[in-house]
Amino acid sequence: MLKSIMFDLDDTLLWDEKSIEKAFEATCAIGEEKYNIDAKQLEMNVRAAAEAIYPSYDTYDFVSDIGIGTFESFWGEFTDKGKSFEALRNMQADYRKNAWYKGLEKSGIEDEELAVELAETFPKERRKYIYLYEETLDVLNQLKGKYKLLMLTNGAPSLQHEKLKMSPELVPYFDHIVISGEFGEGKPKPAIFEHSINLLEVDKNETIMVGNNPYSDILGATRTGIDSIWINHHNETVKDITRTYEVKRLKDILSIIKSRS
Repeated sequence: MLKSIMFDLDDTLLWDEKSIEKAFEATCAIGEEKYNIDAKQLEMNVRAAAEAIYPSYDTYDFVSDIGIGTFESFWGEFTDKGKSFEALRNMQADYRKNAWYKGLEKSGIEDEELAVELAETFPKERRKYIYLYEETLDVLNQLKGKYKLLMLTNGAPSLQHEKLKMSPELVPYFDHIVISGEFGEGKPKPAIFEHSINLLEVDKNETIMVGNNPYSDILGATRTGIDSIWINHHNETVKDITRTYEVKRLKDILSIIKSRS
């Protein structure tokens, strides 16, 4: 019998992809206005550059272990304590400028000052936008009080708490909030799932993991012996990850949960 539900945060309850898109849209418009280049193409070029250079920094093992994404490092301040977070803070300016410079260069523009301006603009724009999926609160309202709810999110504590402050209506629904940067390692490692189970005080067969990322949320649950619901927003084909259930959007989990209770 299902007694608890574990939820991922980014792109499960919060529509983080949309927030990032809006920030890129506003930032790239500056480059378009100055040089009459296509803003969408600039965004694609900067995204590709960022993905290519992010692994080149010494911080990559740490961000991979904790689960700090390429574009979270585009705007996070990482004020958290510890040498690893200090190293992450120290690489931010260089990483962001390089990504924007290489993106501009791919668009036919060599302008270091503009690269710095855009790198500094993006975090300001990102902080203007926070979106919940339209069914997020309705789903949580239907589950609160019937099940123990736990949020299990990868990322830096400072940044994840900032997102939650920007969406304060989410926090009261949860009995526990577990952040990988506070725990010390992230999904898909079983340890953080085991820790969450212990907090919930349930057996593994009495909980289920809900998330959008097959390689962290779903793989981690599977490795830990926990059932999972993969929210496959983009109709991806993933053959190498075992999931218990697959749905297209958050509200679709309700019928599954009801059938398990």
